[in-house]
Amino acid sequence: KALWEMWPQQDGKGPQMARRFKETLRTRATQAFVAAAMLAVSVSATAARERTASLGNPLPQLEQPLYIAVGEPTRPPIGWVDFCVEYQPECATKPSAPRDVVLSTKAWTDMVKVNAWANQAIKPITDTEHWGVIERWNYPDDGYGDCEDYVLLKRRMLVQAGWPREALLITVVRDKKGDGHAVLTVKTDRGEFILDNQEPQILSWDRTGYRFVKRQSQSDPNAWVLLGEPPAAPAIVSAR
Repeated sequence: KALWEMWPQQDGKGPQMARRFKETLRTRATQAFVAAAMLAVSVSATAARERTASLGNPLPQLEQPLYIAVGEPTRPPIGWVDFCVEYQPECATKPSAPRDVVLSTKAWTDMVKVNAWANQAIKPITDTEHWGVIERWNYPDDGYGDCEDYVLLKRRMLVQAGWPREALLITVVRDKKGDGHAVLTVKTDRGEFILDNQEPQILSWDRTGYRFVKRQSQSDPNAWVLLGEPPAAPAIVSAR
């Protein structure tokens, strides 16, 4: 049995103490993973710059920022709903004013480093192979995950680095094959850019070839909005 299952049961406090102990273990494991990830990004800064140069992914020089057309409110993906049940503190946020990232050269370089590190560190696997279910959103702390798990990790790393949550938007798209897929949209003063585990370069949203379906609202991560025209059918993010 796990340690928390053998917790003393006297005075009726055993289950409550066991839950707290289990939550503490998971929190410490998550903190350790984030610390290791950020350390890896820092230690490999030179290598990341070399990879960035080899990818030909310099700071874009756009004549005019391009932004995705935002539509009506819509239901969040079931994966996000279930994620909020498991990671309740992360979803217990209050609405806030929208904020965009000022896309300096340093901010762009840091974003490229995080994107490259996550794409290389996490091994792709479907939820069916990983968890035995069609859809589950989870942090890839064991080193494996599918598209939305990459997104959650990149979002967490950027938030830990001080980036505004309001500019880091989990987004559901239809990829070039028409399959449901999840990416991270970073909203900046120079436009909206996509962090994608299927694409090594960070691209402006209009260069991805994707059809954008819906994403988190800037003011509230638990509120979702349609993008462009309403989708013909629900998009299930099952792609790796």
